[in-house]
Amino acid sequence: MGTKRIMLAGAAALSLFATGAVADDMTGMITRIDRLNGTISIQQTQKGTVGASTGSAGALQEYKTKDAAMLEAVHAGDRVTYSATQTNGTGTLTKLEKQK
Repeated sequence: MGTKRIMLAGAAALSLFATGAVADDMTGMITRIDRLNGTISIQQTQKGTVGASTGSAGALQEYKTKDAAMLEAVHAGDRVTYSATQTNGTGTLTKLEKQK
């Protein structure tokens, strides 16, 4: 019975780590769009948390897009919500939505 519990606890821990690899939605401002190459640069903004400085900006990241159509509805200066994955050091946008 003890071995079974250990195995179940290990499986539960592994599933938590596996789901943690998926990035939460991030927010940022578009600084550059290269529609010819299908890339976009986004300055990540800090989410509003207690004690957080609202004036500080996060890292500037460049992403490739899965689909060039993702870039049609946005422009430099737009605030966006986005999700991305990292593969071999290259970021790829999986979701991009303009904030209202």
